[in-house]
Amino acid sequence: MPTLDLSLSAADITRAICDIPSVSDDERMLADAIEAAIRPLPHLEVHRDGDTIVARTALGRAQRVVIAGHIDTVPLNGNLPTRDIEVDGEPFIWGRGTVDMKAGTAVQLKLAAELSDPVVDITWIWYDHEEVEASRSGLTRLAATRPDLFEGDFAILGEPSNGQVEGGCNGTLRAVVRTHGRRSHSARAWMGVNAIHAAAPVLARLAAYEPQEIVVDGLAYREGLNAVRVSGGVAGNVIPDLCEVEVNFRFAPSRSAAEAADHVREVFDGFEVEVTDLAQGARPGLDSPIAQDFVRAVGAVPQPKYGWTDVARFSALGVPAVNYGPGDPSLAHHDEERVAVAQIESCERSLRAWLTAG
Repeated sequence: MPTLDLSLSAADITRAICDIPSVSDDERMLADAIEAAIRPLPHLEVHRDGDTIVARTALGRAQRVVIAGHIDTVPLNGNLPTRDIEVDGEPFIWGRGTVDMKAGTAVQLKLAAELSDPVVDITWIWYDHEEVEASRSGLTRLAATRPDLFEGDFAILGEPSNGQVEGGCNGTLRAVVRTHGRRSHSARAWMGVNAIHAAAPVLARLAAYEPQEIVVDGLAYREGLNAVRVSGGVAGNVIPDLCEVEVNFRFAPSRSAAEAADHVREVFDGFEVEVTDLAQGARPGLDSPIAQDFVRAVGAVPQPKYGWTDVARFSALGVPAVNYGPGDPSLAHHDEERVAVAQIESCERSLRAWLTAG
C-alpha cells in the first residue's frame, strides 16, 4: 500500500495523492493511505465508513467547522503520473485530479495533521464517489449512518475555485426525453415510423432555448439546458423505433428541485420525459457571521459556483457552506488538468491563518 508523508509540503502531498489513481469505484487504495496517515494522530478522532474517512477534533470549542473534500476523480486519459510544468514562467502540477480536487484535499490533509489546537473544532471529511450520481456519494451514505458527523456552524468544500470563495451552487438535473416509432426495413421506410426523425423537435427546442441568469443573494447564477447524449438505432437497414435524448439542466439555487423538474417537463411538453438524477442547489450561505469572517480572513470577493457541489448537502441541513480551494474550475476534468503551486500555497496559508487566529 502506498504511504503518505503529511510532513511534506501541500504541493508534494498533491503529487503523491494524484499518483495514487482513484477513479470513482476504485478509491480504496487512496482511502487506505489516508486512513493510515491520519489514524495515528493523537488530536483526532477517526471514523471510517466504506472509503470515506472522517477525522474530528474534540476540544470543546464554541464553534465547529466542517472541511470536506472528495478523493475520487473522473477517468484517466493518459494524464498520470503527475509532472511539473511551467505556464507563463509559473510552476504548475499537471495531471488528473490536480484541480478536481486533490490539491484541495492535500491542503486539508496537511492542515489536519498539523493543527492540533485550532480556534474552532474541526471535522475533516475525505469521501468517495463524488464524480458519479449523488445517490452513490460517500456523503449520502454517511448522512444515513452517521448524521451527527455533519453537525457544524459552517462548512468549507475544497472544490477548485481559483483560491477564491464561491458561494452556494447550481442544482443539476438529468432527464431522458424519448420518442417512439415503429420498426421496418429501411428499403420500405414508409412501413415504419422513424423515432430518430421524431426527436428533431426535441433538439430544435434545445437549440432555441435561452438560459437565464438569476441573481440569488447578490450572486448571479447562470443556468443551462443542454443535450448531453443522443442514442437510437437498431441496425443499418432498420428504421428505429426508439430514440433517447439525455439532457442536463443546471439551475439556479432559487429554484427547488421540484420546480426544476417541472420546468424541464414544460420545455418538452408533449414528449415522454423521465428524470433520472436530480440534486438541489444551495444558496450562497454568506450571510452568517462565521461565513463573513471567513471571507474577510481570506481576502476574497465571493463568486457564484456554476457547477453542483456538496455544499448543497450542508445547506439542506441548515449549515452555511462555501467552496474554497486551489485550481481553475474550467480545467476540472480537462485532459490538460493542472494546478498552480502558488494557489496551493496560498490556500494553505489562508486556511491555516483563519483556523489558528486568536
